[in-house]
Amino acid sequence: MTRHRRLRELDLLRFLAAAAVVLYHFTGFGGAGPWPEHAREVFPALGAVTRYGYLGVDLFFVISGFVILMSAWGRSPGEFGVSRLVRLMPAYWASVLLGAVVYTVFRQGHGVPGLVVPNLTMLQGGLGVQNVDAVYWTLWVEMHFYVLAAVLAWIGITYRSCLVFMAVWLFGGVFADEAGSKLLQIMLVPTWSPYFIAGMALFMIHRFGPTLLLWGYVAVSYLLALHWGGWRADGAFKGSAHLPVAAAVTGIFVVMILVATGRLHWVRWRGLTVLGALTYPLYLVHSQLALPLLDALYPRVNRWVALAAVIAASLALAYAVHRLVERPGAAWMRAKLMASLEPMRAAKPGSAADAAAADVPAPRAPEAEPELATR
Repeated sequence: MTRHRRLRELDLLRFLAAAAVVLYHFTGFGGAGPWPEHAREVFPALGAVTRYGYLGVDLFFVISGFVILMSAWGRSPGEFGVSRLVRLMPAYWASVLLGAVVYTVFRQGHGVPGLVVPNLTMLQGGLGVQNVDAVYWTLWVEMHFYVLAAVLAWIGITYRSCLVFMAVWLFGGVFADEAGSKLLQIMLVPTWSPYFIAGMALFMIHRFGPTLLLWGYVAVSYLLALHWGGWRADGAFKGSAHLPVAAAVTGIFVVMILVATGRLHWVRWRGLTVLGALTYPLYLVHSQLALPLLDALYPRVNRWVALAAVIAASLALAYAVHRLVERPGAAWMRAKLMASLEPMRAAKPGSAADAAAADVPAPRAPEAEPELATR
């Protein structure tokens, strides 16, 4: 596979999305958290802004649609599955075990053995089992997308098949809501599918150039995202935050359009690659680390000092997980899992990558597919 310029602008956006979620949990959350009081009460002025940090997840999902389609293109379902497992599981397992340690040593959090065991599968969302860390809910949403993307890879990822796939997913989600079909709602996640579909369409714009049809997918997805964003605002803020939520969702789509159309190619600082690598472990560990750390620090020290300390500790732990767990764990898993696919290749020569080579319009010159590997 040819390697091309890494989209460091996506590394930056992913880190900013994670930072928004971290600040939401530490300063803008209105429920029980790591502080003795609600975080929004500890930081009332800052919390008025960071209470919208949960929308960092919306940005994550648009980026995921963009990057996962890029990662899956030209791969067989097995190769795509391997890429997802090695990307997600090592840091995730470390996070679940961190929750177990925090509960065992400090009696905080939800890392009890009865939850840790099913959580290690990452399938607890479908089993009706509580997450060891509340942030894991997004991984279960992502899992739905990965299964659908694997089906697309099995069919064969082409320009045409992507257009059909996005249309079926988009309308299928709307029809599932109309029919009140719980099974289809679970399978198609219509609350979140507009973000993934928009990301996929934006990747196709990036790779093949804009068309009215692709912009139509982005526009409809944006309107649906506004609807679902407002619906969630009703639940979170009792209908008082529609305008800021709409502005944030609009900003997410605007910045991703800038990425897709190459307007952010000037963002090339190599250090952004490191920030991008820290995003996933930072998202996974910050909440659980904060429980014992803030319990030890606050109110003995100033709230701002405590906040700076917990953010710095979260970044340090994220870097340690990346270097000591993610990188070696992914390398070991990739080699073993790819070897596991060899018997299938020997039994059936060829791959979905060969089929995917057909029915694909030529990419724009001179732009080529970037190398991001979903980090």
